[in-house]
Amino acid sequence: MEPAAAQRSAGAALARHAWGDVYVVLSEADRRHPLDPEDLERFALAAHLTGRDTESDDLWTRAHHAWLTRGDVPRAVRCVFWLGLDLVLSGEWSRCAGWTARARRLLDAGKPDTAGPDTVEEGYLLALEALRSYFAGEVENTLGVAERALAVATRFEDPDLTNFAMVCIGESLIRTGRAEEGIRLLDEAMVGVTAGEVSPIVSGLAYCAVIAACHEVFDLRRAREWTAELSRWCAAQQELVPYRGVCLAHRVEFMRLHGDWDDALDETDRACRWLRSNPTAGSADAAYYQLGELHRLRGETERARAAYREASRLGHGAQPGLALSLLTAGDTGAAARAIRTALDASGDGITRCRILPAYVEIMLAAGELEEARAAAEELAATAEAVDSPLLSAIGGQARGAVLLAAGEARGAQAVLGHAVATFRDLDAPYEAARTRLLIGLSCRESGDDITARLEIEAATAVFRELGAVPDLLRAEELVLKAANGAAGRLTAREREVLRHVAVGKSNRAVADDLFLSEKTVARHLSNIFAKLGVPSRSAATAYAHRHGLV
Repeated sequence: MEPAAAQRSAGAALARHAWGDVYVVLSEADRRHPLDPEDLERFALAAHLTGRDTESDDLWTRAHHAWLTRGDVPRAVRCVFWLGLDLVLSGEWSRCAGWTARARRLLDAGKPDTAGPDTVEEGYLLALEALRSYFAGEVENTLGVAERALAVATRFEDPDLTNFAMVCIGESLIRTGRAEEGIRLLDEAMVGVTAGEVSPIVSGLAYCAVIAACHEVFDLRRAREWTAELSRWCAAQQELVPYRGVCLAHRVEFMRLHGDWDDALDETDRACRWLRSNPTAGSADAAYYQLGELHRLRGETERARAAYREASRLGHGAQPGLALSLLTAGDTGAAARAIRTALDASGDGITRCRILPAYVEIMLAAGELEEARAAAEELAATAEAVDSPLLSAIGGQARGAVLLAAGEARGAQAVLGHAVATFRDLDAPYEAARTRLLIGLSCRESGDDITARLEIEAATAVFRELGAVPDLLRAEELVLKAANGAAGRLTAREREVLRHVAVGKSNRAVADDLFLSEKTVARHLSNIFAKLGVPSRSAATAYAHRHGLV
């Protein structure tokens, strides 16, 4: 293919966002005739977006040298920015620092002694420095450098640099405890992405950043919205690879919270396979942890532990999932030791909030009420500071469980009722069902057997639908215990009456068989309904058959 024809073909594929086609056309053209700098940039972009990171780095380097040969230093420096992005994201910080120093020297060589930047590329180098600083944990420095980059972007009206700097600032604000400001700025940055004002690489990074931020501050509603937007954006980018990988772990977690367990399991399997075959994409450890969580919730203990081990091998913590798996298996002592170690090793308040709910559950199972109470109070305090409905509901669930264990059933009901309402509003069915189970237990403790049965049965139905086997078995055991307890409160005569009614006999027929008056049979039935917590003759009949009383 002649260079002009290759350019037209690549341009058409570029317009369709068909990155695989762009790569194939320019790869073939490059073999026949060395590409000019602009086509080298397109080639590098297509290689990056189709997951060929090493090749992409080589092509950005070639483009850089090609622009230098033409004497276009700003364009050469812009290539360094795209190359530097790949290097930072793959952890090659020293190489990135070397390229950045070279780019800055090139800009300074032809720069007059003026107060401000002469080219927008100086802002791009600042943005690269901000990103490196962020990944190094130097958040305060990131904020200052990114704000300088944003000032340059504003002066030159550059949408890519504006978006990139805003995302860096937003993430830094969240890390410094100013979550509301940070989220607001990220939302503003996403306006440019969804409006198509930003290039594909910067768009993908922005999507991943905002989803990660939602995960960090437990913002379930916003996460659901942006993950849906990311899916639509990815679908429009043919053969796109990087951003299907980086954000998958968080996306799967949100799917799990919303009860889409089957789809989440399929997505996690794909994520683990893809991420393991593309090591530079990162996040394989988090994907394996989410795989472990899904297997644990479904009662697939060995698969869960295998996934946790793989997550740990790749650098992700296996807790709290592994400790909860030990608790489900009945090894409360090992679960308590593991969760204590995990909490001691956790860092700031938000990080601890991912451990504390499991810590409360395990400490209650181990009979350590005061430890559980302290953890629940810490969780509630952090939730209030973060202002997250999801975290508040999780904290309410934990606090309600502690109150129930302490014998304060009425207090537990009020706290748990608010939590379950929030979980429903957030469309988090599993957490809502677990909370309703606790409400059922608290109602039973306070003597309200009818409400207790309704709550436990409602939770049981959700567990069955989701395939949450351990929770389902526990709920069914509670229903059976309640049934046996209720049946045990029936007198011998009431049992006789119930057996006769359950085979379809009328009050008159029962009275004749048992040598009683119809009025006495009616009184026995009324007592039976009250003790069993059922509203009618047909419900009592169903109860008797279900629990072997006939």
